[in-house]
Amino acid sequence: MLTIAIVLVGCVYLRGWFAIRKTRASQFRLPRLSSFLLGLAVLWMAIASPLDDFADALLSAHMVQHLLLMSVVPPLVLFGWPVVPLLRGLPAWILRPVLGPLLRLAVLRRLGRWLISPVVAWMAMNLTFLGWHVPAAYDFALRHEYWHDFEHVCFLASSLAFWWYVIQPSPSQSRRNSWGLLLYLLSADLVNTALSAFLAFCDWPFYGYYLTQPNPFHVSPLSDQVLGAVIMWVVGSFVFLAPATWITFRLLQAPSTHMA
Repeated sequence: MLTIAIVLVGCVYLRGWFAIRKTRASQFRLPRLSSFLLGLAVLWMAIASPLDDFADALLSAHMVQHLLLMSVVPPLVLFGWPVVPLLRGLPAWILRPVLGPLLRLAVLRRLGRWLISPVVAWMAMNLTFLGWHVPAAYDFALRHEYWHDFEHVCFLASSLAFWWYVIQPSPSQSRRNSWGLLLYLLSADLVNTALSAFLAFCDWPFYGYYLTQPNPFHVSPLSDQVLGAVIMWVVGSFVFLAPATWITFRLLQAPSTHMA
C-alpha cells in the first residue's frame, strides 16, 4: 500500500512537472525532477523496504530509518519545488471542486504560514525528535504498529516544516541567507548531538524493547545502541553542518562583494 501511494505521488508530480515545463522550463529543470523522485525513492527505502523490518530488531537500523525520514527525504523533496507540480499534476475533478476551495481559505493559508515559520518549525521538529526518543514513547511505538506509523508521520511532517524554512521552495518568497538561518541550523545540530552523545556514552541499554525481543543478528543491545548513536551523531550533524558551512561562506563573502 505504501509503495502504491509513493508511486502515485511520483506520477502526479511527473505529470505536473511536464505541464509546467511548457511555460517555466528555466525554473523546473531536470535536477528538480531528479531530486524529488530521489526523495520518494529514499522514502520508500525508509518505510517500505526491508529496512523497516530491520528497525524492529536493531536500534542502529531504526536510527538510520529516522535519519532518512528527517534529514534526507525532506531536503530532496523540497528541492524539487513540489507544490506547483503536484497541484498541476492532479486531475481537474479533484483540484477544482475539492482542493481549490480549501486552498483559498484564509484561515488555512495563515495556518500554513504559521507552521513553516522558523520558531514553530524548529520547535516542532526538535520536540518531535526528542519526544519520540523518550524510552516510554520509543518502546511503545515499536510494540504497536499503528503508533510506529504515526511516529514516522510525525518525523516526516515536522522535518518538512523545518527544512521548508531552509530551502524556501517555490512559491515561497525566497529569503536571503542570514545569521539567523545559521543559528537555526546549528541549534538543531546541538539537539541532535546532545541525544546522540547521551546514547553513545550511556553504559546501559536505554530502550527496554531490545532487551525483550529476539535479535536475529546476535548483536548486543549496548553495542547496537552505540552504533546507532554514532550514525545519528556523525551523519545527522553533517546534514546540518554542510548547509551551515555554505551559508557562512556566503555571508562572509557578501561584504567584499558589496564593496567591489
